[in-house]
Formats: sequence, structure tokens, C-alpha cells
Amino acid sequence: MIEPIVEAHGLELVDAELVRGRKPWELRVTVDTPSGDGMVSIERCADVSREIGTHLDATDAIPVRYRLEVSSPGLDRRLAREKDFEASRGLEVQIETRRPLDGRRHFRGRLLAFDSGIATVAVDGKEMSIPFTEIGKANRVYEFTRADFARPRS
Repeated sequence: MIEPIVEAHGLELVDAELVRGRKPWELRVTVDTPSGDGMVSIERCADVSREIGTHLDATDAIPVRYRLEVSSPGLDRRLAREKDFEASRGLEVQIETRRPLDGRRHFRGRLLAFDSGIATVAVDGKEMSIPFTEIGKANRVYEFTRADFARPRS
């Protein structure tokens, strides 16, 4: 229901998460450009949000009061699709699996490779192979550098 609206705006749906519990529920929608550069303006997010909200309300798709949030991936980009993993090779990632692998569910390390649906991550000095189908949640971990804090020269 959401993806055709996002695509009509020339964007790609990265993730849609409905957080249930105390009302209002939250519907978090993450969109990106087809090139995956994260350069989605606030105005474009607002346009997509208005159209999704109107459509959801008209079809009564969410039966309770909800809050809709449409955003671009940001610094801690969510990795929800195989292509997100492929584009994150060489970067620091944080992965939570659906069930324990080698006795744990949380992994943080450098994504060495992503081939045939398997993420190979350097974790604590070891290479871990994590099947995409076992990944419940994953994000890039932004690595700050001195340049991030440098003052512009006048």
C-alpha cells in the first residue's frame, strides 16, 4: 500500500515499521533516492507523508490513532534490503538477528562482504557469516572523523 505512493514520488521504500503498543501507534517509513545517497529533502518527505496519511485514513488501514513519520535514512542508515548491505561493504554495521547465532543475537563489526544472501562481518577478531534471512534489524554505524568537527575556515 505504501510502496506505490513512494515510487510515484520517484523514491524507493527502504523500510516501513508499525510500532504498536500504547496509543498512538507509530508508523515509521524510511525512503531514499534510487541512487541510495540519502539526499531526500524535508519537502519531499512531507509530500510523501501527506499522501500516505491521506491514503491510510481513507482506507482505514490502521484501526487506531497513529503518528506517521517519513524520513530519509540518515547517518545510522537502516539496512533493510540486500542492496543496502551490498552498498555498505567495508563499513561498520550493527546487526540484531531473529534468533541466536553462536549464542548471541547482537553483532557489531565491519561488513567484509555480502554475497548470495550472506553477510560476512568481522566481529571481535572473527569472521561471522550471518544469513540475510536471520537478520531482524541492522544499521550502519557512522564513524565520526576529525573532519566532522572541523570549523570552517574564514
